[in-house]
Amino acid sequence: MQNERENHSIKLMCEVLEVSRAGYYKWLNRRSGPREKRRIKLLDRIIEIHEGSRCSYGSPRVHAQLEFEGVSCNQKTVEKLMKDNEIQARRKRRFKSTTDSKHNLPIAPNVLSREFVVQEPDEVWVSDITYIETKEGWLYLAVFIDLYSRMIVGWSMSANMTADLVLDAFRMGVSNRKGPPIVAHSDRGSQYASHVFRDELALHDCIQSMSRKGNCWDNAPAESFFGTLKSEHVYHHTFDTRDDAAMSLFDFIEIFYNRHRIHSALNYLTPWEKVQKGKKVA
Repeated sequence: MQNERENHSIKLMCEVLEVSRAGYYKWLNRRSGPREKRRIKLLDRIIEIHEGSRCSYGSPRVHAQLEFEGVSCNQKTVEKLMKDNEIQARRKRRFKSTTDSKHNLPIAPNVLSREFVVQEPDEVWVSDITYIETKEGWLYLAVFIDLYSRMIVGWSMSANMTADLVLDAFRMGVSNRKGPPIVAHSDRGSQYASHVFRDELALHDCIQSMSRKGNCWDNAPAESFFGTLKSEHVYHHTFDTRDDAAMSLFDFIEIFYNRHRIHSALNYLTPWEKVQKGKKVA
């Protein structure tokens, strides 16, 4: 009976840490000399970091976090330990576009022109819309991302993909940041080209920028965020209702992504750390 409970506990632990039982026993039965003790200690911390990232970090981000903590180790060592113990980042899946650019509404020029590196907060916000599947039907999510910190400054969710979806997300960003960006960039979707959204931008003297037709690379940071959201979170959950999905997305965006997930484009800072660093420099 005790062995059965132990086997069940080991099985659960391996499932939580996303490692194989073979990998666990291989680690457990290693010789415990000084060098192996250091490797075991390093592996322990790698597992903790990987689990803390909601199983989203690959070896580069795990190594960056270890360096930040003052742990001296080679990235190849981290890569090998993760490979040997079957610790890996969650895989990406492709997803379809939600852009409806077949309309007769005004189109703004591509002011951003792929200049994704900015020097100050709120110079440029990029925005996009995606969809989340639930058993109740689609839930649509619009976000505005500050290019300086890659923080999600505004977001909105709805069962309908209307202009109000992006309008509410933009207004949330303005409220959170105590003001609008200089430039707001998006694709050519009808929501962004709508009169109500363009009027809102004009009210704040905000310059509108739009990607070229059919060119997702013109809005790469927003596309990248949705790729992260889907591959690291959405594809690993089944949502019964839109409310369930909304609560889960709030947790991912506000609790994890904005404050805890390190970002390669920010030299492995979190968006929150980047914001705080910008305040200190100012």
